Amino acid sequence: MLTSVEGTYRNGRVELTQQPTDIDEGTRVIVTFMKSDEIDLASQGINKAQAEILRSHLATFADDWDSQEMSIYDNYDAAKTNL
Repeated sequence: MLTSVEGTYRNGRVELTQQPTDIDEGTRVIVTFMKSDEIDLASQGINKAQAEILRSHLATFADDWDSQEMSIYDNYDAAKTNL
């Protein structure tokens, strides 16, 4: 039986977004890395029409998000650990 759980790779470790159920401690795993800029919208229940609407709504934030002042968040996790 295969069980899939999403996670994020940070500092040499995989952090799971949810805890799998009915999995014994010490169970072997296979980790597959995906490009972080690729998002499968269909798997999130978002179709093409909904994605277009989201893009148009979020476009209003693009100028602010792309501003030089926002670059402080580019490495937020690393900066947070240096506090």
